[in-house]
Amino acid sequence: MAAGSSAVQQPTRDCPLCPRLVAYRAANRLENPDWYNGPAPAFGDKSAWLLIVGLAPGRTGANRTGRPFTGDWAGDLLYQTLARFGLSRGTYAADANDGLSLQGVMITNAVQCAPPANKPEPSEIAQCAPFLKAHIAALPKLTSLICLGKISHDATVRALGGKPSAYPFAHGAVHQIGDKAIYDSYHCSRYNTNTGRLTTEMFEAVFAKALANRA
Repeated sequence: MAAGSSAVQQPTRDCPLCPRLVAYRAANRLENPDWYNGPAPAFGDKSAWLLIVGLAPGRTGANRTGRPFTGDWAGDLLYQTLARFGLSRGTYAADANDGLSLQGVMITNAVQCAPPANKPEPSEIAQCAPFLKAHIAALPKLTSLICLGKISHDATVRALGGKPSAYPFAHGAVHQIGDKAIYDSYHCSRYNTNTGRLTTEMFEAVFAKALANRA
């Protein structure tokens, strides 16, 4: 487990809950036996006030390195942004053993295992819901969550006891559920940034808003 990884409830390394994801994991292990190839543990500060919730481990990102958003383009933008706002220490080197630490921030995913084509099925999202709830419950100082994409947003709303229809996803939107604030952003994927759907400025604005409203 990389330095800074969370010790909260996680799926087992060989979690059997989702047959399609189990088969995909097995195929990746055969093809790339030196990769992590398992549910990527949450990463960050156990005293976090901010939880970043992504979609799922990328096949060549967290599924390869064992740390959320590490080793792919989405991670380059995310960790660059965290550094810009003083939310990390050390240098991100796209390696789970680069010594990077997060300050007041934890990162996890709505789905813990890499899905084919980065598209989890509804049943897989539901199977992982208890793990997301556990991550949230394990952060006593948590006040804010940044959700990257609609799947992450909907899973987080449900984990907090809300209904997604009552809290619609929109980039830049802010929702309050109980004592938790949710900040929505388009996912920082290469596709979204290459097409201009999400710019660096748009992404940074979400973090700036969360920091400005920090309790």
